[in-house]
Amino acid sequence: MRFYTEEDTNTFENVRFLHIKTAKAGHLFTIILSRPEKRNAFTPTMAEEIIFALSYAHYETDIRCIVLKAEGPVFCAGADLNAFHDPASNLINETLPAIREEARLGDAFAEVLKPCIAQVKGPVLAGGFLLICGCTFVCSVPEATFSLPEVKRGIWPMQVMASLLPIISQRKILEMSITGRSYSAKEALEMGLISEIVERENMAEVVGALADLICENAPLAIQSGMRAMQKLNSIPERERHSYLKSELDQLLQSEDAREGTNAFKEKRKPIWKNR
Repeated sequence: MRFYTEEDTNTFENVRFLHIKTAKAGHLFTIILSRPEKRNAFTPTMAEEIIFALSYAHYETDIRCIVLKAEGPVFCAGADLNAFHDPASNLINETLPAIREEARLGDAFAEVLKPCIAQVKGPVLAGGFLLICGCTFVCSVPEATFSLPEVKRGIWPMQVMASLLPIISQRKILEMSITGRSYSAKEALEMGLISEIVERENMAEVVGALADLICENAPLAIQSGMRAMQKLNSIPERERHSYLKSELDQLLQSEDAREGTNAFKEKRKPIWKNR
């Protein structure tokens, strides 16, 4: 990844996060937004912490799925503008390696290339869209709301537009940005912003089952497929099938492809090596 090298993430165990929490259990890695007193609005340091955790998950071959959730009643209220405008308001994490480029959450999520599930139990506002748009799956409680209120503060959700564009239409992006109104979980599901509405009491079970399903499947195939999907837009339409055929040919030469075939023949669960 462009923000942190694999060598940078080797120090992961020594980092003491200020605004997030992390946990690893088997193949599952969980990132928890932990600034509930500020509605999980991210400061420059918090954004760097999220990106560092994503980088660790990217490089750690044993991790196959990421779950992103939040403490408190609000999932994420976007950027903490005070901390971005006033450096003195931004608490620096001295244990965090220096980031190698300006922190951009949208780009960081795009580079992980591992399935990520957002577990949304409260409102998502403004820059919080960078987080849910970066996830592969978004499970939301029925009462969650989604809004881009920047225009009410004299600004515009610039970076959010790039994250939204692969998900919803330009017309809908402009509608959300111009009106600044709040959308229900049902409306968000209809427009494709979230993938599923889940009752609060069932959320842990549903997200856990989805994570287990992801972790059972071939990690190398998933990463290869997600990378190929990202590249498709930059490849001329007439060349896409040739490109995808070459990607499949490479995948067929992998140990996991051979293992998958053998396991199917032998009627057993495959043992993935991620190579």
